[in-house]
Amino acid sequence: MKLPAVLLRQRGLSRYLPLGLFLLGLALALPRWLTPPAPARFLPPPQTARLPAIPLLPAESRLLPNPRASAHSVSLAPLGDERIAAAWFAGSREGAADVSILFSIFDGHGWSEPRVAVERAAAQRASERRLRKLGNPVLWRDAGGTLHLWFVSVGYGGWAGSAINHVRSEDGGRHWSPPQRLITSPFWNLSTLVRGVPLPLADGGAALPVYHEFIAKHAEWLRLNAQGRIVDKLRLPGSNRLLQPTAAALDERQALVLLRDTGPAHRIHASRTADGGNHWQTSRATELPNPNAGIALLRLDDGRLLLAYNPQTSDRDRLALALSGDDGNTWSPPTLVEQGEAGAEFSYPALAQDDSSMIHLAYTWKRERIKHLRFSPQGLNGLHGLRELR
Repeated sequence: MKLPAVLLRQRGLSRYLPLGLFLLGLALALPRWLTPPAPARFLPPPQTARLPAIPLLPAESRLLPNPRASAHSVSLAPLGDERIAAAWFAGSREGAADVSILFSIFDGHGWSEPRVAVERAAAQRASERRLRKLGNPVLWRDAGGTLHLWFVSVGYGGWAGSAINHVRSEDGGRHWSPPQRLITSPFWNLSTLVRGVPLPLADGGAALPVYHEFIAKHAEWLRLNAQGRIVDKLRLPGSNRLLQPTAAALDERQALVLLRDTGPAHRIHASRTADGGNHWQTSRATELPNPNAGIALLRLDDGRLLLAYNPQTSDRDRLALALSGDDGNTWSPPTLVEQGEAGAEFSYPALAQDDSSMIHLAYTWKRERIKHLRFSPQGLNGLHGLRELR
């Protein structure tokens, strides 16, 4: 039976319909690809003319409550009224199926009982994707008071197969939105991880430092709009074997990124931008040692930069702070804040400064708890006088 000519024409057209739709979508998107976004402007914290006039206090230290056997990778966010929020992942061990993202608030006197912000099985149901494990939360509060939480999830394989997810809270962390997966790569959207806190941008968006681990390791820079969608992405030049970038804005256009070294140099690396993150200098090794461990960078409200890191080329049994008064070109000798026996781990630090100028440092303590230190800017050179609070 011979088909009518009109049906033959329709069948022929339908064969090329998918290709036609693809080409149409490509044509509509092409102008956006060819036209880069307008240069970004950072929103660095306002700089005070001198150190705040607050009394010198001994640094206080606390162990955060943790209902699980293991705790790791804490992130801090100021909430106002001298309060600080923390998020970390906890479970029977790193990478286990029972790992959840926990959330707690420091009210100036102590930490609240942790509550689950993201639970793997619930996130799997909400995202309708297989989630094998969770990790690396990053907590941030925007200018409007919304709390943002990015975290890493893995569906198959190890951390190299990760994706970034985003949830938000409008009520200070009591309730969180369903997770949304960031689309960071056209190739199965795999191997983008997060660890560093974003920098706020003048347009209401944020610049999020991220990194890639599949086959080759390198650092990347995501620019997000006010709705949290990615508007630009670039790779930091010279960042081979470098992970977990942490950033500080120096002014509206300039920023410094420091990076973890997984290669043979065993040094923290640095890169700079002078145009809001559109272009970056080739990453170069500093004199600061790094034992392939996470670091944290914070621009204080007096203009100085504060770095938390492991001041050695191997192991993580010591944690230290260093200061820079010249935008990270030179650093003070390390001031130890924790030292333990061989094999002990004090790692993955996080830094924040509250609205009374008090500085907060939190970090992984022996993979069992998260430890929190609070001290004044004037106390940075006297941290040997820690007093333990129970």
